Amino acid sequence: MKRSWVLWCARRALLGSQETALRDLKSIKGSCHNLCTVSKDVTYKELKNLLSSKSVMLIDVREKWEIVEHGKIPGSINIPLHEVTEALQMNSRDFKEKYHEAKPSKSDSLVFSCLAGVRSKEALDTARSLGFN
Repeated sequence: MKRSWVLWCARRALLGSQETALRDLKSIKGSCHNLCTVSKDVTYKELKNLLSSKSVMLIDVREKWEIVEHGKIPGSINIPLHEVTEALQMNSRDFKEKYHEAKPSKSDSLVFSCLAGVRSKEALDTARSLGFN
């Protein structure tokens, strides 16, 4: 049941507004448990505010086919988990060319998302090991 609800929310994210998508994700368990930052979990309200203020980079670590099939949170960039280590070590020009976004600095706020939280936690650990704080 939970998985099908998450997939439905992801589809709405692709077709609907960011606020609607985040509200739907919040309803899964009261907060977005599948979102991790380098320092802590992010609640629905916190993520909504961070995305509105553009003070965070939201990195979706699911595979490209999952993004195509299930959609994404508007404003997120897709860096599949197996690319995170390489991506965070790229020079700024190559990162921009590949992901169409400015490369985050080690002091920038990062939020990782995935379907259930396992991959986002692994991405969090990778970012920490590379010196992101």
